[in-house]
Amino acid sequence: MGKVSDLYRQRVAEGVLRPDPAQEAVLPLMDRVLEDMAHAPAQAPKRSTWRAFLGVGNAAPAAASVKGLYLWGGVGRGKSMLMDLMAEAAGDIPNRRVHFHEFMQEIQAGLDQARKRGEQDTVRPVAMQVASQVRLLCFDEMQITDIADAMIVGRLFQVLFEQGVVVVTTSNRIPEDLYKHGLNRQLFLPFIDLIRERMQVTCLDSETDYRQNRSAGGQVWFTPANAQAREALDAIWANLIDGAEAAPLRIEVKGRQVELPAHADRVARAGFWDLCGKPLGPADYLAVARAVDVLLIDGVPRLSGSNYNEAKRFVTLVDALYEAKVRLIASAADEPEQLYNEGEGSFEFERTASRLREMQDAAWGAR
Repeated sequence: MGKVSDLYRQRVAEGVLRPDPAQEAVLPLMDRVLEDMAHAPAQAPKRSTWRAFLGVGNAAPAAASVKGLYLWGGVGRGKSMLMDLMAEAAGDIPNRRVHFHEFMQEIQAGLDQARKRGEQDTVRPVAMQVASQVRLLCFDEMQITDIADAMIVGRLFQVLFEQGVVVVTTSNRIPEDLYKHGLNRQLFLPFIDLIRERMQVTCLDSETDYRQNRSAGGQVWFTPANAQAREALDAIWANLIDGAEAAPLRIEVKGRQVELPAHADRVARAGFWDLCGKPLGPADYLAVARAVDVLLIDGVPRLSGSNYNEAKRFVTLVDALYEAKVRLIASAADEPEQLYNEGEGSFEFERTASRLREMQDAAWGAR
């Protein structure tokens, strides 16, 4: 096990990172988590026989004294980079660094299996399985927008904390704004209290958006989405597939098929409505991201409350492509920052716009 601060200083010395006072301010907090874990028991004490019989939680969780970290702030401030360093510094502490979307998809799949087995408490065995594998969970981009996630996340984290799992997460929102205006939100509020109790909430208040300041590579975002943009994407497509015969790509996801109209040699092309005009979800987009190295999307429209569902799917798609380091080439109605400026969902889209800007970097996909 090392220190996040040592890794950070090393990257600065190597010229990989630039020193940032706001980032440096949270390094001791991340070091504190790892140091506390190093001195905490590796396993939660077993419940006494009568507590096990009654199914009651542990009287003394393994890492009850180890508070996790909830790091929130604006887009592009370096939160994901710090999360990478945290996972690296953890060393031999069993840990996992994962995007929150992907993790919740795995949890939902586990719940489905528990229901099929006839489990009365479907969340506990799934959480126990996670706790048996890791002591530290590093989540990137915690956000709760789905009611299915909102209704189980409190119970899930309660069991994880019971078992001594320590959580470090990033988010664009302060905890009190999670699942804001969501259906039955009053049932979600105890989870916010749990975050405050078991995690140190800290704002990363950097003035610099590092994604905006990356040097742009060859053009990959074409606006407006007119005939000239179409011709540009046609030329890029022809160059990428280099004479190969393109055919539709059909991906099997949970018994259904997700189809992209054109595909050759891990390069695919689809229209915005092919991907976001259909009732697809995170599992579908994660499958797409695993199946391709380059994705061309034609005709991303302006987004607003009038096409909220399609906009939400586009956000989820970009998250999946970003995490998988897929090269995205697209034509759109406007620049990322101007695509979604008003209406429900516009705040969340700031992070997506920042990611779309970062994904224009020449080195994207090579990291």
